Amino acid sequence: MIQLMIVDDHQMVRMGLVGYFSLQDDINVVAEAENGQQGVEKAFELRPDIILMDLVMDGMDGIEATQEILKQWPEAKIVILTSFIDDEKVYPAMAAGASGYILKTSSAAEIAEAVRKTFYGNAVIEEEVSEKLRQKSEYERVYHLRDDLTNRELEVLSLIAEGKSNQEIADELFITLKTVKTHVSNILFKLEVQDRTQAAIYALKQGLFEQ
Repeated sequence: MIQLMIVDDHQMVRMGLVGYFSLQDDINVVAEAENGQQGVEKAFELRPDIILMDLVMDGMDGIEATQEILKQWPEAKIVILTSFIDDEKVYPAMAAGASGYILKTSSAAEIAEAVRKTFYGNAVIEEEVSEKLRQKSEYERVYHLRDDLTNRELEVLSLIAEGKSNQEIADELFITLKTVKTHVSNILFKLEVQDRTQAAIYALKQGLFEQ
């Protein structure tokens, strides 16, 4: 039997979920909390298998509560259940260590299935949220790459992407051909690609020089 706690400041939401879960043979709601502080206290007292956590609540919100619980109880499994999908809610919630993120527009059956999957160790994240996280990861990877490459290497890579030869790059940057080849070699190593063509394609696909 999965022991579940629901943390939400809307009584009707809690009532609806409790009513549905009472019909399930494998899920038992052991506690309800109407704000983050109550959620933290009851989490430590009862140690439920899964915590369904709302995000926007008076006092301590769901992100703060998630952080507090996981700080002292890292094994806790917390699934965010919210109406919000904006960046300032999604990223901090997942960064805090939430096991999943689902929307209140999901059906009761979908929420129950998310609880089950989380209990058995599978992350359940709304497709829209997954896409946001993927885009953020790509954005950070590109900018980390910009940090990894020197300014001169970025200049050389930009010219490679424009299709210029090593000699043309040397002439444009007023450096020797040998220096260009050294920069190209370093770029290929850092990008983990085999040749100039792959480096150019990589830079363009990642939007490395987009403003």
